[in-house]
Amino acid sequence: MALSDILQKIRDEEARVGREAGSTRLIAVSKVQPLERVVSVLDEGHRLFGENKVQEAAGKWPDLRARYEGIELHLIGPLQTNKARQAMELFDAIETVDRPKLAKTIARLADELGHCPKLFVQVNTGEEEQKAGVMPGDADAFIADCRDLGLTIAGLMCIPPVDEEPSLHFALLAKIAARNGLDELSMGMSGDFEKAVAQGATYVRVGSAIFGERVYD
Repeated sequence: MALSDILQKIRDEEARVGREAGSTRLIAVSKVQPLERVVSVLDEGHRLFGENKVQEAAGKWPDLRARYEGIELHLIGPLQTNKARQAMELFDAIETVDRPKLAKTIARLADELGHCPKLFVQVNTGEEEQKAGVMPGDADAFIADCRDLGLTIAGLMCIPPVDEEPSLHFALLAKIAARNGLDELSMGMSGDFEKAVAQGATYVRVGSAIFGERVYD
């Protein structure tokens, strides 16, 4: 699907549910995509991208930032504490803050570096054992703990179970965000981004619908 078609679908859904046009931003998920595909999307004027791995992003984006102005890069995959410094220097947003040790590491590095990316708490809305994220019942306390560390939490992120209705998970995430005074919601992917827009997503993460199927070595 063309980038312009996806952007139009987002705008159409915003209009349908009475949201302000442009209130949902599109993160083009460029993980394990050939460089030429990423460049073609950049050449179309898109500047907001998501990557899963710090190492992969480090090998790709410094050069692209030198060639294209205004790039905004989000980390949307799990972050190991030993990669936190590199992530904070590379990314504009980290969407996967999900445990106390990582939050403490980010807080320490923010003091040390004098800056901090935009931060999202990842919530495991489906309470899946194999998936990262704070359990919904623990989310309020974890957000409070992050704030006590001096971290500014911008919003929440989730990845619903593949076999469940995503709208229920998007609604749960929005409810947790609202009661914690958080404005940003990163939710929705290639197969369900319109449902996420309807539930108030401020970011949707779309990869294969833009780039085609991923290419693995």
